[in-house]
Amino acid sequence: QVQLVESGGGLVQAGGSLRLSCAASGRFFSSYAMGWFRQAPGKEREFVAAIWRSGGTSSYADSVKGRFTISRDNAKNTVYLQMNSLKPEDTAVYYCAADPIFTKVAGSYDYWGQGTQVTVSS
Repeated sequence: QVQLVESGGGLVQAGGSLRLSCAASGRFFSSYAMGWFRQAPGKEREFVAAIWRSGGTSSYADSVKGRFTISRDNAKNTVYLQMNSLKPEDTAVYYCAADPIFTKVAGSYDYWGQGTQVTVSS
């Protein structure tokens, strides 16, 4: 069992930055690939970024490529999402998720956090 708690969301102006954190409890954090997803009001949950167990491989949605960076610290059981050059269309609830498989498919992830709100004003 893995429990995930996100933090770091908030209100920021367009062009600004935020860093989200996701702290994991439970055993074997390094056995899980980690993903970040987001869901805006009235829209489906969408893939943002994912990182392999060791952190050596990552993948990004086209909409955030070059602006967002996913990273992890297995010693701290934490995954991060550094978000730069934020746009109003990045406004959403951001969720972290854990799964043994490296995937962009939300339905494949076994464990989810409760989400943290990110609001980008224009």
